[in-house]
Amino acid sequence: MTARPLVARQPNEKLQALIQEANCSNAGLARRVNLCGMEHGLDLRYDKTSVARWLRGQRPRGRTPAVISEALGRKLGRTVTLEEIGMSDGRNQASAVGLHFAPTVAGAVEEACELWRSDVGGRGLLGGATVTSSALVEPSRDWLITPPDEQVARSAGARVGDSDVAAVHATTNSLSQLDHRFGGGHVRPVVVHYLNSVVSGLLAGSYKEAVGRALFAAAARLTELAGYMAVDTGRTGVAQRHFIQALRLAQAAGDRAYGGYVLAASMSHLTAFLGDPREAAQLARAAREGARGHATPRTESMFCAAEARAHAQLGDVRACQEALGRAQSAMERADSGDPEGEPVWISHFDRAYLADELAHCHRDLQRPGDAAEKARESLEGHPETRVRRRAIGTFLLASAKLQKRELEHACHTGTKALEILSTLRSGRGVEYLDDFRRRLAPFVKEPVVRDFTARLEGAPVG
Repeated sequence: MTARPLVARQPNEKLQALIQEANCSNAGLARRVNLCGMEHGLDLRYDKTSVARWLRGQRPRGRTPAVISEALGRKLGRTVTLEEIGMSDGRNQASAVGLHFAPTVAGAVEEACELWRSDVGGRGLLGGATVTSSALVEPSRDWLITPPDEQVARSAGARVGDSDVAAVHATTNSLSQLDHRFGGGHVRPVVVHYLNSVVSGLLAGSYKEAVGRALFAAAARLTELAGYMAVDTGRTGVAQRHFIQALRLAQAAGDRAYGGYVLAASMSHLTAFLGDPREAAQLARAAREGARGHATPRTESMFCAAEARAHAQLGDVRACQEALGRAQSAMERADSGDPEGEPVWISHFDRAYLADELAHCHRDLQRPGDAAEKARESLEGHPETRVRRRAIGTFLLASAKLQKRELEHACHTGTKALEILSTLRSGRGVEYLDDFRRRLAPFVKEPVVRDFTARLEGAPVG
C-alpha cells in the first residue's frame, strides 16, 4: 500500500512579522501567553520551543490561538485578530462564539469568557456576527428543561469574597445609570472591558458555594446589560450571544426569575425587533413557565407585557388584551406589596415602564387615542435620568398624534423627541426616529413636515 504523502506545513510569516513588530522574543511571547491564559483560568505551559513550532505552521488547539492574539495585542496596544497571527481556520470564527448553552458550569465559564474576550474592541472574532431569532430557540429550551447545577464552588485560583461580588454589582448599577442617561454608544466599551478584564478573572478564582452563586448572578446581570447595549449600538448579532450567556450564568446562579427576565426582557424584545413576533410571544411564555413560583409580581408584570407586545405586532387583539390584563393585575399586586421583596434588577419596571409597553401595543393595534394616553402617562412617570426612555416615549407620542392626523402636533412632539435624542448615542433612539420619518412619508408635501425634515438634516443624532 502506498503511504499517504504528508502535507507540508507552511511557515507562519504573519505571526513572525507580528512578533518582530512587538519586539518580542520567542521565550518572551511564551511567557506572555502563559500569563494571559492564567487570567482566563487556563494552565498553559508554553516555552520558546512551542513558539518555534507555531512559526513553522503548527496551529495550537482550543482557546490558545485567541490567547496568543490577546497577548500580542496587549504588547502592541491594539486588537489583534486570528487572521493577523495566521491562525484563522478560514471559516467564520464568530459562527459559534457565545451561541451555546453549556451543559456544565466549567463550560459556561469558558463560553462566557470566550465571548467577552472576542467582544473587546468591537473587532476580532465577532466582527461578522450575524443574528437570527432561531438561534435563541435551543438555549431557551435547554434553560427550561436543564436541572439546576449541583455545585459551582471552586478551589483553584485567587480567593473571591463577598466584597468582590458587591463591587461587580455596584459597577453594574453605575454603568446601567450611565446607559439610561447617555446611551450604549458611550458606555458599552467600558462594560465589555470590565467583563473581560475583571469578571472573567473572578469566575476563574476560588469561591465557596454561596459566594459563587452570587458571583454568577452578578456576572449574568452585567452580561445582559452588555447585550442590551449591543442592541442599542446596532450589533444585534453580538447582543443575542450575550443574552444566551446571561441566561446560562443565571442558571448557574440558581436564579430562575432572572433567567425568565433574560428571556422576556431581552430575547423576546430582540426577536420582536427582528420581525418574528410569534417567536417573541413564545419566549415570553417560556419565561413565565420557567420562572413559575420564583418570579415576583413586578417580574410577572414584565413577562406579560412582553408577551402582549408580541401579540400586538401579530395583530391578535384578544391575546394582547388578555396578556395586558395579566400585566396590569400583577403590577397592582407589586405596588401593594413590600418593595423590599423585589430584586434590584426589576426595580426599574414601574407603572411608567408598563404604560410605555401599553403605548407600543396600542400603536401597533392602530389605537392612536389609547397610544397617546399611555405615552403621556409613561413620560409623566419616567424621571429625567431615563433620557433614552423619554426620547422613545416622546417619539411614541408623536406617532400616536400622527395616527390621529394631528400633523402639526405630531411634528412639534417629534421635534421635542429629536432634541432629547441629540444628547444620546443610541441606535434604538435612532430606530424610533426613522420609524417616525417613515410614518411622515405620506405627508411629505405638507409645510410642517417639510420644516421638520429640514430641521432633521442638521440634527446631531445617533
